[in-house]
Amino acid sequence: MNSFWPGCVLPVQSFLPLLIQQELAMFSRGGRECISLKYSIFLCSAGFLHLGGLRTALYNYIFAKKYGGSFILRLEDTDQSRLVPGAAESIEDMLEWAGIPPDESPRQGGTAGPYLQSQRLDLYSQTAQQLVQSGHAYYCFCSSQRLELLKKEALRTGQTPRYDNRCRHLRLDQVQDKLAQGASHVIRFRLEAGVEPFQDLIFGWNRHEVAQVEGDPVVIKADGFPTYHLANIVDDHYMKISHVLRGSEWLISTSKHLLMYRALGWKPPTFGHLPLLMNKDGSKLSKRQGDIFIQSFQKDGILPEALLDITTNCGSGFNTHRIGRRIDELISEFNPSKITTHSALLDLEKLPEFNRIHLQQQIEDEEQCSLLVKDLQGQIQQVHTTEIQDKEVLHEDYIRRVLHLRKGHISSLKELVSPLYSYLWVRPSFSSQQVAALTAEAQHIASLVLRLIEERGEELSVDRLGKDLKNMAKQTKATKYREVMKLLRLALSGLQVHKHAIYCVFS
Repeated sequence: MNSFWPGCVLPVQSFLPLLIQQELAMFSRGGRECISLKYSIFLCSAGFLHLGGLRTALYNYIFAKKYGGSFILRLEDTDQSRLVPGAAESIEDMLEWAGIPPDESPRQGGTAGPYLQSQRLDLYSQTAQQLVQSGHAYYCFCSSQRLELLKKEALRTGQTPRYDNRCRHLRLDQVQDKLAQGASHVIRFRLEAGVEPFQDLIFGWNRHEVAQVEGDPVVIKADGFPTYHLANIVDDHYMKISHVLRGSEWLISTSKHLLMYRALGWKPPTFGHLPLLMNKDGSKLSKRQGDIFIQSFQKDGILPEALLDITTNCGSGFNTHRIGRRIDELISEFNPSKITTHSALLDLEKLPEFNRIHLQQQIEDEEQCSLLVKDLQGQIQQVHTTEIQDKEVLHEDYIRRVLHLRKGHISSLKELVSPLYSYLWVRPSFSSQQVAALTAEAQHIASLVLRLIEERGEELSVDRLGKDLKNMAKQTKATKYREVMKLLRLALSGLQVHKHAIYCVFS
């Protein structure tokens, strides 16, 4: 199972109707009543956190914080063949990096645990046996070869592959004999007609007669681990989840889950299915794209605030769609009644602009700017370890001045350690041939620049620099202002063309 979906939990002891039309506000006779809410996320630890999963987590984090709830992380690790070492830990790392850490999780602990499904196997097994004993589930002994033949035949005849429910007709003595012989088996849930309609918080009334189009689903696999269909309803029930928010790809499966709730005599939660996050052309986000994993964005210098902003900006559920919203603003502007059924189209080409705006905001905030300074100090030392000749470039005041000078012009801190800005940290190098190609008056121009600096002293400013340099260029014999500027760029940055170099260095 490769899913990442959240559920909202309203403790049974304080259950009240949830009115999404009024921003999920709770009311009582005495006015608005504040109650305790819980929200949880369920995801497969078979892989690392990607954009779709982050967006689902974000909506639930916002939902929880807006209505005084707890944010719970639950990890699906029941598909042992697809587990990736380190993925579970990475998921929590990335949620913390993104600024939406869970209140309860495998790492944090909590009262609703265990939070790893592999540690809840006894609970799933007991529930499956309860279904078998009540006649709502049965043992299936069909081999993988037979199931593959059924699939091939269905595809050959243009039909949707489905199990033919053969083993649901076995007599009790046949089942007992096979179990006594140690025959490999699974447990399947018996689908029945007569699914009751349910009202989805986002998609409205829904009903899917799954028994007409699907075979009986496996709930306990041959290795004793549960499938998603059983594990999620068992965990939702025992964790007292009353509202589930998950991706719209699970909308059709909800009727199947409701049949299981009815068979167990449990009250089902209220469901809300979030519209999918897709590429700007309407195609599905794919892990094969490689660049949708959160770790990739982190390594590329993308700020978590920018990532959260762009994933909500392209979707619905908020009162505004302005760029530059921080997490506290996302929470305050969140309006569940505005969530639509339309897919959210994500244009990652706009991400640098989002990052530029959030980087500028952080530079203008004294506390956050200090964190940026430390980050940039580390990057400078890493990139220019052996080249730095003046240790002053690592001083906090100098780096802070550079950040303020370039704010609004750079999209990430990584730009400042690129070759384009290396002159800020290391002494530039250039050849006499490069100088000669520009002018024969290099020495004279150098003396004019030194005189300008000496005369202006502390009065030398970026605002007056352009005018001062134009006046200075008039004192040369055969070098035009344009060549003077090219010479200064070369001398100060080692680059032939960099329109900001002169002003950066003089500043």
